[in-house]
Amino acid sequence: MKLEWLQPTAFLGSILYAVIGVVVFWVCFIIVDKITPYDLWREIVEKQNQALALVVAAMCLGISIIVAAAIH
Repeated sequence: MKLEWLQPTAFLGSILYAVIGVVVFWVCFIIVDKITPYDLWREIVEKQNQALALVVAAMCLGISIIVAAAIH
């Protein structure tokens, strides 16, 4: 059984793609936060808007799936 994923090039490549994925996710989240007409943090945390929290969670999952598919 070979452990090719433990080679330094494969390991560093995986780390690099993970960092790129996180950066792309955060950029997308910031863009969505800026184009919404209200402050997402204040609505979710201070006003306890559970419906908006669910929509934002679904958006985060969607962005994550798209980024993962693009990197894969």
